[in-house]
This record gives sequence, C-alpha cells and structure tokens, in this order.
Amino acid sequence: MLGRTYDDEVCSIARTLEIVGERWSLLIIRNALFAGVTRFGDFQKRLGVATNILTKRLDGFVDAGVMTRQPNPSGVEYVLTDKGHDLKGVLIAFTDWGDRWEAPNGRPIIYRHDDCEGEVHSSIRCDSCGQQPDIVTVSKGPGMPDEKWAHRQK
Repeated sequence: MLGRTYDDEVCSIARTLEIVGERWSLLIIRNALFAGVTRFGDFQKRLGVATNILTKRLDGFVDAGVMTRQPNPSGVEYVLTDKGHDLKGVLIAFTDWGDRWEAPNGRPIIYRHDDCEGEVHSSIRCDSCGQQPDIVTVSKGPGMPDEKWAHRQK
C-alpha cells in the first residue's frame, strides 16, 4: 500500500505525484496557467478550497520550485516558474482524456494556440518515426538502479 510519500519508488510519475498529486493541486495550477490567478484570495474564491488546504498546497508548490512568492504592494503573489509552466502539457492531456470519457455534453473548454487560433491537444509521438504508437513498452533508463530494475522484472 502506498503511504503519504513515494520515497521507495524510482519513478518519475511517483515523484510528480509528490508535488501535484493531492486534491486541489492541479486545479490550482490550472487557474494559475490558464486564468492568470496569482493571489491567495482569488484562488480561494474561484475554487472554494479551504484556506488551510490552499496554504499547504501553495507552500508545497513554492518549496518544490513550481511557484515563487513575489511581494506586491497589495500582498503576495504566487507566480508559476518554468517548472510550473511545464505542467501545461499534463493539464492538456488530462483535459483531452476527460473530454473523451467524462464530458457527456461536449467539451467544456477548448485550448487554442494564441498565434493562429488552432486547437491544442496532447499527443504521443515516437521520436524516431513520428507515428502515434498503439503499444508503448518500457525500458531501463539511466536513473534506474540495476537492483530496482532486476526486482521489477521478476
């Protein structure tokens, strides 16, 4: 059974879940990315999240380098870093999945490219041939210790 942390996991998914895997996390990031929300009160008002939970999530994002706290004459702003902006693809992938499987009345939002107004979607493509693979397998990467990989194979 998984505990509150994934220290024993050698897995980028598990490490990512440490940062954004809690309830409200991706919705906070969504509002920062796509609605430009930066203020505590605006996050709280838009999401209806309890202030103690919001404080914990925002502090966690700052600690993980996903956001920075920037003083402002009228208060503190939480601004996404490059690391935070890189979650854009994750959120678009979640949206594409949700649009396909959990949107009975159609897509609630459409992501568009600012320059040309074309729709933006996530896609999986092979680096070598450019095709969208039906089957994806895993192989050992440079960050996987041999003993963990050997254990995984059994």
